[in-house]
Amino acid sequence: MGIGLMTATGRIVKIMNGSLPCWVAGMLAYVRADAPDLTHRQLAMLSIVQFTSGPHTVRGLARQLRVSKPVITRALDKLTQLGYLRRQPDQNDGRNVFVVATTQGAEFLETFDRFFDADDGRGADRRVAGGAA
Repeated sequence: MGIGLMTATGRIVKIMNGSLPCWVAGMLAYVRADAPDLTHRQLAMLSIVQFTSGPHTVRGLARQLRVSKPVITRALDKLTQLGYLRRQPDQNDGRNVFVVATTQGAEFLETFDRFFDADDGRGADRRVAGGAA
């Protein structure tokens, strides 16, 4: 066996012993489920708002995700439509809007997290809060 093949084999073994197989199995279960088709960017944004203290603004989320404000606005439109986040006007500055977590968004993430549990054979049968996209 050549050195290149040994190195490649070593990488494959490392990958298969790491978290990638769990991620692949989880993503397959999510894609097969009756769930909204969220992008990685939308999932990241939803996670930031749900798991970090606010207040969250479009400008702040754009800075955190290193994308433009229009990108955040489009993602927020989708997540608001699904009921996973909501816009809340700033009482002190009418020009500003806060992005706020919702119970439905928290439930979606809780169910989404279960897709990545150790292989329990039930991933594809799970349903995500919010139904089909």
